[in-house]
Amino acid sequence: MSRLAKLQVVAVLAAAAIIAGLNLAPAQQNAAHDAAKLSSAKTSPKLGLGRPALPEEIKAWDIDVRADGQGLPVGKGTVKQGDEIFQAQCAACHGEFGQGNGRWPVLAGGIGTLKADRPDKTIGSFWPDVSTVFDYVRRAMPYGNAQSLSADEVYALTAYLLSMNDVVKDENFELNEKNLPTIKLPNANAFYDDDRETAEKTFWIKEPCMKNCRSAPTVTGRAISIDVTPDSKSGPKVD
Repeated sequence: MSRLAKLQVVAVLAAAAIIAGLNLAPAQQNAAHDAAKLSSAKTSPKLGLGRPALPEEIKAWDIDVRADGQGLPVGKGTVKQGDEIFQAQCAACHGEFGQGNGRWPVLAGGIGTLKADRPDKTIGSFWPDVSTVFDYVRRAMPYGNAQSLSADEVYALTAYLLSMNDVVKDENFELNEKNLPTIKLPNANAFYDDDRETAEKTFWIKEPCMKNCRSAPTVTGRAISIDVTPDSKSGPKVD
């Protein structure tokens, strides 16, 4: 059969289908349409794109750590070990003592500055949870080489940052997944849950105004009375 003949056959069949559809009641047309869609869905081949993620692949992305410690990997590291890692990996930007080089973030100090015009929001002066330190270092540091540190190295760095902020005193202090959630930062108690629904509920209007809520505006003064409108001689020229 020639290509033209095939096209003619297809056209005839399409016309017959349209005529048959017109003879059906609306409910029958809808049912026929739904049945056609279901049949098409069953017989349509899969696109063949992608595959289910493997458990180890999901685990590699699922690295967030909650404030209560959930998500922390097994590991450990001491302040002394963290000092060595910090000087090699972090001091170029954050300074040898966490004071920040140039415009890179300051990591230590700032206690008592939160009420100042320019507060120093460091780990010790502002951050609420140690887990935030661990999570951020693990996820994003060192700059330009993120996620290159092992869990033990991140524990060691976190311990050293706690030491720089006088949260821990002993250079041999060992941080691990068990004791990290128990450590409280100095400003932790200054954070609280958003309680506006309770604290401000007495100020809410139970029946808010929905129309004609504002009175008509009134003129309180005119420009001519305070002589701010220039006359034609002193006014600027406009092209």
